[in-house]
Amino acid sequence: MSAANPDWTDPECPVARTLDLVGDKWSLLVIRDAMDGARSFTEFQRRTGIARNILTDRLRKLIAHGLLAQRTAPSGRRQEYVLTEVGRDLFPVILTLRQWGERHAFAPGETHSTLVDQHGAPVPEIAPTSADGILLGSDTTYVRKR
Repeated sequence: MSAANPDWTDPECPVARTLDLVGDKWSLLVIRDAMDGARSFTEFQRRTGIARNILTDRLRKLIAHGLLAQRTAPSGRRQEYVLTEVGRDLFPVILTLRQWGERHAFAPGETHSTLVDQHGAPVPEIAPTSADGILLGSDTTYVRKR
């Protein structure tokens, strides 16, 4: 899609364009599950509970925009879906959503899953910093329009 495409919600905003591509819950849950190892249509449907027609639509959209690729499974009998480099680039987004959810979407002490690294240690909190190491937030950044 180009900047002149009327389908963009806000053609000049990277956040709006990203949401146009992956901003519905099903797309992000498919990406999340692909990061967790799901490969088949059946796995995505079982993990998310998504209706078949909606899953079909989301998989097509994610493939069309280069976030997933479809290939023949090693068994040679089925198709599988794998993340592309573009899809893998959403890892920090999924991680940030997860960490926000851990802080704000559960009651204190309520059980939830935890993302751990290859050694089993919880993944540290993401904290954006400036080039000089200062913690950034909405009160210390602004959007520069061209």
